[in-house]
Amino acid sequence: MEEIIAYFETIPSWHRSLILVGGITFFWILEGIVPLFNVPYKKWRHSVPNFFFTLTTILVNFPLAFLLLKTSDWAVANKFGIINWLPEMPLWLYVLLGLLLLDLIGAYMAHWVEHKVKPLWMVHLVHHSDHNVDTTTANRHHPLESLIRYSFTLIGVFIVGAPIGIIMLYQSLSVVLSQFNHANIKLPKKVDMAISFLIVSPDMHKIHHHYKLPYTDSNYGNIFAIWDRIFGTYMIMDREKIVYGVDTFPDEKENSSIKGLLKQPFHKYRRPTTDGQS
Repeated sequence: MEEIIAYFETIPSWHRSLILVGGITFFWILEGIVPLFNVPYKKWRHSVPNFFFTLTTILVNFPLAFLLLKTSDWAVANKFGIINWLPEMPLWLYVLLGLLLLDLIGAYMAHWVEHKVKPLWMVHLVHHSDHNVDTTTANRHHPLESLIRYSFTLIGVFIVGAPIGIIMLYQSLSVVLSQFNHANIKLPKKVDMAISFLIVSPDMHKIHHHYKLPYTDSNYGNIFAIWDRIFGTYMIMDREKIVYGVDTFPDEKENSSIKGLLKQPFHKYRRPTTDGQS
């Protein structure tokens, strides 16, 4: 564990890029082998806006990374934050608690708030308006959402008091697990269910991308599945019945256009309707 944390404390930028590109490549290939939905869409054309927003996410986060480092260094130096106030513990437990809490604040809480605050939902809509969810959807976030998510991560670093090694490990896991649970892959149902007791599985997260409430407002988790179960936002649904998108923004042409997606947060709010399924 010491070697892992030491590596992530000084992880080169190109290694982080390799994790991002390697993850997309791996799950892209896997989608062709064991697809959940055999949808006749042009995969490369579909990926263009998603790759564009992946790039904007990187451009937003890269120049702001120094704030994470400064906040982390200050918290560690001043023994500030939840994990620094706890009794001494084994390193593996210290790391696990740091990851869990960063995931709670930086991912679950941020995601929940985006669904509950109307202007933030309109920003987050860009992510949900993908009609063919696959591994490239993982980083399909409007630049404004990248700023929102970054703000929650920064708050999480401050509250948790995580050292930079844990932060970099968390962000790397977040990227790969998000690519995994968005990937258009079909695992055996029992395997997927077993995975979902520990981490967010593909079936678990795909329910969140169903086009109607209450499913849209469920399964917010990114890495750990525990938070949805603790806070009562966990739902199950037959994966064959999932329909992607948002019913109140059904224009697939606009939802596949970079220009249209950039303007999407500025539309008048339209609340998703409730699915009659139980």
